[in-house]
Amino acid sequence: MSLHLLKLCVGADSIQDLQEWVAEKSLNAIAAGLEPHSVHTTRMVPKRAEELLDGGSLYWVIKGQVMARQKLLDIETFTGGDGIQRCHLLLGPEVIETASQPKRPFQGWRYLKDEEAPRDLGRLGEDVAALPESLRRELAELGLL
Repeated sequence: MSLHLLKLCVGADSIQDLQEWVAEKSLNAIAAGLEPHSVHTTRMVPKRAEELLDGGSLYWVIKGQVMARQKLLDIETFTGGDGIQRCHLLLGPEVIETASQPKRPFQGWRYLKDEEAPRDLGRLGEDVAALPESLRRELAELGLL
């Protein structure tokens, strides 16, 4: 069973913001001759990396709702110029929208068990996926999605 990470998506006001940022990072990687991906740097290094890399994803919280995920491709640790160990989370190029799930603010990242992770939006049906993001957010806040 996969293990996932949960992280606040600081600076993004919508899934579209996140998708545009990821697309730009992927294009930069391709231009550098690398596989398309984006990188998120974090100070804390996950101790359960093996479980995370066994099919795990990074779930993004946008404006108080878990709204999307990216496949976790690799975790690379390094020591910064200040002598503090950090890690790069290498993420897949696709932002997968999920069913909205309310989440209170927190610092850093949290582990997310597979059974607690929101389902992909596509698995909820085409009708739900076709709704505007703002309406899906409102329905989720009311507990209807």
